[in-house]
Amino acid sequence: MAINLLKRINGLIPLPRLIRFLIGISVAIQLIVIIYNNLSGFYPLQNFTHFLLRLLRGVLLTVPAAVLIAVPDLLIIDWMNRRFPWSRRVMPRVLIQFVATLAIAVLISVLMTLTANSITPYTEDLDLVLLYNALIYSVVNIIIMGVFEAWIFYFRSAEAGRKAEALERELTQMRFEMLKSQINPHFMFNSLNVLSGLIEKDVKKAQEFIDEFSQIYRYVLETVEQPTSTLGKELEFMRSYLFLQQMRHGDDLTWSVNLPAGMLDLVMPPLSLQVVLENAIKHNIVNHSKPLHIEIGGDEMTLVVSNRLQPKISSSGSTGVGLKNLTRRYSLITDRLPQFAIENDHFVARLPLINPENNEGPYN
Repeated sequence: MAINLLKRINGLIPLPRLIRFLIGISVAIQLIVIIYNNLSGFYPLQNFTHFLLRLLRGVLLTVPAAVLIAVPDLLIIDWMNRRFPWSRRVMPRVLIQFVATLAIAVLISVLMTLTANSITPYTEDLDLVLLYNALIYSVVNIIIMGVFEAWIFYFRSAEAGRKAEALERELTQMRFEMLKSQINPHFMFNSLNVLSGLIEKDVKKAQEFIDEFSQIYRYVLETVEQPTSTLGKELEFMRSYLFLQQMRHGDDLTWSVNLPAGMLDLVMPPLSLQVVLENAIKHNIVNHSKPLHIEIGGDEMTLVVSNRLQPKISSSGSTGVGLKNLTRRYSLITDRLPQFAIENDHFVARLPLINPENNEGPYN
């Protein structure tokens, strides 16, 4: 429990900085109190040694008091952030937090005053000291609570800024990788070779090939800046992509789609389907003796793509970069990540689908 408590506090303010702050504020408070008491005549100083002893004694008592105050303060802020965020319900938060701040201060002040009195009894009336310390602790805790709120806001704003910058760099890199994967020389070379052969044999098919080829790059340029694309658009792109691949492999490459119409408006990262299809074609034998059939189906909020495993003998081991990048792109928009597995001699890819309205729930 103590470890979880420390983790929650560290999530609000890093513990090393919090400890330095509490020691610093303890020293500052004791200096103010000692100097004020001396000037007012409430508790005059006798000499410099007396000043140092009072400062040391005061700090040794104030630091534990500061910890006892800071921990509940931070836990209250953590609870308030979840139940009464500043963006909503401001007045209830201010009222509850103010009352809690005073209650914590009075409780800790009474505890620490009685502890100090048991060590060295006060010469002044104990009731007066209790009242006096309760007022000091209350004012100090209001200040500490305000400092904590401002500090946490600063840290979260700075952290949000760093995450936003990192996310933008990540997205930029991914967009570049997505674009590069579509305009790689190998794909271009194969496509142009196919086109060259079609122009000589079948002008109509060559024109069809050019149309589908242009559709692919139009889709890439339209979606490379978008975080998601609908499954319907992904399937349209898939048909263009597999059309080009089938021009190269002929009837040795086939596919089937069996999806409910209600799934077409669900979304996913753009070009997700292409990554899985390219992976299947690239790493498996596709010829007359071993034709490759790709099945595309749906399981509620998941797109399932599978093909029989028939790996190329001469092919080097897969690095899995494409699938890893796809997982990274998913992680930026949802907690549900793709799953890749070998089941019954088939490679199966399960790609999560997202409801664009609430990011969850089955399609209707």
